[in-house]
Amino acid sequence: MIEPSARPKRRLRPWMLLIIGMVGVLSGLGLFTFVYAEGTSYLSNDPNTCMNCHVMRDEFDGWQRGSHHEVAVCNDCHTPHSFVRKWFVKGLNGFHHSWAFTFDTYANTIRIKEFNADVVQENCIRCHETLVSQMVANAKGEEARCATCHSDVGHSR
Repeated sequence: MIEPSARPKRRLRPWMLLIIGMVGVLSGLGLFTFVYAEGTSYLSNDPNTCMNCHVMRDEFDGWQRGSHHEVAVCNDCHTPHSFVRKWFVKGLNGFHHSWAFTFDTYANTIRIKEFNADVVQENCIRCHETLVSQMVANAKGEEARCATCHSDVGHSR
């Protein structure tokens, strides 16, 4: 029987060192980017977080002029209110935003994506349920969004 101390020592193979090195570099870059982009601010409900990106200036200013300024912050309208869906949407949007800024692919005019428009619609109905319950019940399959007629409510232009 071979004694445990007598076993030959295993050397790290070059490909293992390469993988460990790559994981280290990618982790370091990810951590640097997260800190540089003030990533922890995205975990809050503070509307100033949206100002981390200069392209959001018009949306932020519009929200301050809008009728919901005193009663809602960005997450109230733009993220779901169930715990899991909220963090899933924040993570998904955060990934898309960081990709767009890293690779300079963002549009100068911000347009809401269909998926996010669905979230906003759900939140309009959630907050204004007593006002719109009859309208929603009578919609008969018609696709109408609150923002079609009330486009300046959240972000007044």
